[in-house]
Amino acid sequence: QVQLVESGGGLVQAGGSLRLSCAASGRTFSSYAMGWFRQTPEKEREFVVGISRSGLRTYNKDSAKGRFTISRDNAKNTVYLQMSSLKPEDTAVYYCAARYSDPSKLEDEYPYWGQGTQVTVSS
Repeated sequence: QVQLVESGGGLVQAGGSLRLSCAASGRTFSSYAMGWFRQTPEKEREFVVGISRSGLRTYNKDSAKGRFTISRDNAKNTVYLQMSSLKPEDTAVYYCAARYSDPSKLEDEYPYWGQGTQVTVSS
């Protein structure tokens, strides 16, 4: 099993940047593909970006391409989400999730989730 704790959320102006972190417990972090999802009160939780176990492959939601970058440091058991050119519509609770084996864009395929961190983008 793996436990996940997100951090780095906050309030930022439109056009600004923010980096989220997700720290994982356990000694097998490199065995898990990681994903970032987000959710607002009006929408279901949606996939944003994912990364393979090695970090060599990443997968982006179309609206995140060019603005959001996922990376991981397996030595630190941490995955990051660098967000730039933020827009008010990026306001959401951001969750990291872990899945043994390959990444997926499907929420139901991730058994491990963090508690979420709020990102608010003001216009």
